[in-house]
Amino acid sequence: QVQLVESGGGLVQPGGSLRLSCAASGNIFRINTMGWHRQTPGKQRELVATFTNGGSTTYADSVKARFTISRDYAKNTVYLQMNSLKPEDTAVYYCNARLIDRTGRFLGPYWGQGTQVTVSS
Repeated sequence: QVQLVESGGGLVQPGGSLRLSCAASGNIFRINTMGWHRQTPGKQRELVATFTNGGSTTYADSVKARFTISRDYAKNTVYLQMNSLKPEDTAVYYCNARLIDRTGRFLGPYWGQGTQVTVSS
């Protein structure tokens, strides 16, 4: 089994910063992609930032230059540094990952339970 556990959400004022963490554990041979999505009530889950296959990064246009995704390969952990937060960044943030097993088969996506980020004065 594979688990993704997020932490770091909370309440922050506009213009403030938060850092989210997501640790993957369990039967992991290799992580193919790992990143963050977010969702608000009544809307579809949307990509925020992710490491793609090969290690490059992709960001949603709305967060470019404000958010930075990073990764600790040894700990199977990704981080999302969020700066200059805006009220429209308020959402539940979900970590997700796709894995590759020893035979080369793709597994997932796996999702974390989500962490609430609220940007409000």
